[in-house]
Amino acid sequence: MHLAAADRAALRALLRERRAAVSPASLGFPPRQPGPGRRAAGLSQEQLDLLLERTPGTYNRFENGQLASPSAELLSAVATVLRFDEQEWVFLWRLTRRENPPSPLHRASGLSVPGEWQRVVDGISGALAYINDAEWNLLAHNKEFAALFPGGEPPANPMRWMLLDPQAREVVLADWARSWAPVVMPQLRHAVELRPENAALARLEDDVRRDPVAGPLYEAAASAPIAYPDGSERPLNHALYGPGWVTTCVAQPVTSPGARVMLLLYTPGDSLASRSSFPEAPQMS
Repeated sequence: MHLAAADRAALRALLRERRAAVSPASLGFPPRQPGPGRRAAGLSQEQLDLLLERTPGTYNRFENGQLASPSAELLSAVATVLRFDEQEWVFLWRLTRRENPPSPLHRASGLSVPGEWQRVVDGISGALAYINDAEWNLLAHNKEFAALFPGGEPPANPMRWMLLDPQAREVVLADWARSWAPVVMPQLRHAVELRPENAALARLEDDVRRDPVAGPLYEAAASAPIAYPDGSERPLNHALYGPGWVTTCVAQPVTSPGARVMLLLYTPGDSLASRSSFPEAPQMS
């Protein structure tokens, strides 16, 4: 696949900017001596060939958009050396391969979100709203989400709670084995595949496999195609409002791939025939 002229220009601009920001001395190259030769700041194309362990001229052809469909290995190596952030990483893949990268560039990606997200979630009403990181640790939530749980205390890790907590499986998540487990288990498997080095995800999967209730279902359901939760409707028993349904909406912070913004729209009742808003909270005596 050959890049159009505008795409080649965008690729050159990005890579030159990132090269200029990296000090050669920080990667072990000797300081430039006064005299003739290259005067531009940052890494040279020749130094990139050395760092990437490529034949001379390879990086020059890549930067100028002359390599058709560069390999994932080359993209990863270039992005690592030039210290790309996640947005630059995605842009590089879309520009050179016309697809999204198969995984984040950085191991820590998706394990935090900017603090402003808590303010965003606090301002959401009429939906159960929460944010979890790539390991499903709860990062932020609103009061409506907390009210879902008996005692008003949400779990530290919603995925662990959904798959392993007896109260989740037997009380809160109605029809757990058919309506919840087959939807969330493939998501866990996919997360483990995307982040094979992540110890927390590996522990969670191992705990699920060892669980006498969840384990047999996981072996079957985890190999199914991923049922993305956006727009799905599932029954539950709300701690305050009783039986009902939630319709899910999912988003991802662009700077934290792997983290998830979850909005659950609650409908009370035994069916979804009536799309009413939250009922009034019961009066406490």
